[in-house]
Amino acid sequence: MYDNLVERFLKYVKIETRSDSTSTTVPSTQSQVEFAKVLMSDLDDVGMEEIEYNEANGFVTATLPANTDKDIPVIGYIAHMDTADFNAANVEPKIHKNYDGEEIILNEDKGIKLSPKDFPNMRNYIGQTLITTDGTTLLGSDDKSGIAEVFSAMECLIANPDVKHGKIRVAFGPDEEIGVGADRFDVDHFGADFAYTIDGGPVGELQFESFNAAGANVLIQGKNVHPGTAKGKMVNALKLALSFDEALPDHEVPEQTEGREGFFHLLGMTGTVEGASMNYIIRDHDKELFIKRKQLMRDIAIRLNAPFEEERVKVVMDDSYYNMREIIEKDMRPVDLAEQAMKNLDIEPDIKPIRGGTDGSKISFMGLPTPNIFAGGENFHGRYEFVTVESMEKATNVLVEIARIAAE
Repeated sequence: MYDNLVERFLKYVKIETRSDSTSTTVPSTQSQVEFAKVLMSDLDDVGMEEIEYNEANGFVTATLPANTDKDIPVIGYIAHMDTADFNAANVEPKIHKNYDGEEIILNEDKGIKLSPKDFPNMRNYIGQTLITTDGTTLLGSDDKSGIAEVFSAMECLIANPDVKHGKIRVAFGPDEEIGVGADRFDVDHFGADFAYTIDGGPVGELQFESFNAAGANVLIQGKNVHPGTAKGKMVNALKLALSFDEALPDHEVPEQTEGREGFFHLLGMTGTVEGASMNYIIRDHDKELFIKRKQLMRDIAIRLNAPFEEERVKVVMDDSYYNMREIIEKDMRPVDLAEQAMKNLDIEPDIKPIRGGTDGSKISFMGLPTPNIFAGGENFHGRYEFVTVESMEKATNVLVEIARIAAE
């Protein structure tokens, strides 16, 4: 249906663009800068206008001018360039036509298999063309599917001027996977009335509700003396760390929660008797519960510090992003438009809160309502990632249809 969709996707996933949370540059990796140059050239080739690279924020932006004089909202399509924290070098995608619903051997030498026993969602794609990894890398469908789909939608609209549409702005940004890419997004320069991130999973996903999110570092100062003479003197930072974690609700963790249930997630812990640190993320869709979660961590620190003359446990917290529903529900046009577009295409909208965040979580609070729609991939961020050609085509259809019905 879209001549260049698969070819472009395969080209893009082979370009390594992994972001780096330890970097202080913007973007966090030079590979994303180089990828931005590729995208700019490709945007020019398809006939987009006002193609720019913003060195201050790492975003590539471009414009498809309106082909009607009607007063139509300016729509934005946004996708991210980086891939997640998993091996992304030398990606070798494998194509499986007319998938039969059975186990797929990704890498025979290493014994790596993609099996519906582990991933029952595979059976949703019987008869379709799957694109998988070779078992040694991620695929990069998150979010190079989204990028390829935006390109194909723009190509389609340019090639079919009888399909009327308003002005469309596109943006490809860096560092979404490390949570900082949207921090410098220039909403005013982008100039859209509302936008979409094309960064969701399976067909039909439409999300305008995300977590409220924070990061917490728990810093613990111990006192190390010889264990033979430690009584009344030693303060074991590691034991305090264990006590801190045990004081959190043991069932409010990612592996035991779903839907709108929030959690505390211990990402890492390091230390010795002398000193220790723990890194958490805090998530909740409900703003009041989110605030209570942060306060609970502070209260635990106060309780653990009580026996000591000096502060031994310190909690440093920073909010990461907030539930975009708070903004989007004030102007549901983009949600209603996407929902109608899907229904027009016989796609059942799957509207539910995302158990995570997107660039839209931050961009919405910058004044640009930005819900998230599906890009088609599954099993993101690892060797078992896959996407089907048919899913990417459907995502592209939705982008074209949104533009079309917005102009009616």
